[in-house]
Amino acid sequence: MKLKREGGHTLKEAIGEFMKSYHLDEKLLQKQLILAWPKVTGRMVANHTEKLTIRKKVLYVKLDSAALRNELSFSREKILKALNNSVRAEVITDIIIH
Repeated sequence: MKLKREGGHTLKEAIGEFMKSYHLDEKLLQKQLILAWPKVTGRMVANHTEKLTIRKKVLYVKLDSAALRNELSFSREKILKALNNSVRAEVITDIIIH
């Protein structure tokens, strides 16, 4: 059921405009992408992940295992696509693994 006043917006439209005007929609997508990390990479990788941050569309991943860092570096493109697909938007364009 959509309720609109004359010349007005639905609640969904109003919230969407509010999120866009304060650039909160991008932050929400970034948070959703970070929360999708364990689902996309699996429990073992998530357990060895120390920190995830996104700056300028780049995901920075800090791991505590050199062997795992090496293994994930070969799968960067696949992980990048899977993470973006999980939030249905292009939130990141690159992954840097430390």
